Amino acid sequence: MDLASAKVIGAGLAAIGAGLAAIGVGSIFGQYLNGALRNPEADAKMGGRLIFGFAVTEALGLIAAVVALALAFSS
Repeated sequence: MDLASAKVIGAGLAAIGAGLAAIGVGSIFGQYLNGALRNPEADAKMGGRLIFGFAVTEALGLIAAVVALALAFSS
């Protein structure tokens, strides 16, 4: 296996991480809605945790996307 094919395989694997971040964000918001509908009084307490979880998950997805692009277009 030469270097070019290894870079493409690595970029594809890193792109999977960006896709999995989308699943994580959907799960976070789905669980938030589930908890907020079950207990509307706890909605205010969960809002901060929702934003923090979204930010961390989205940051990891963006890092994976940047790594994938760096591997794909590096010389």
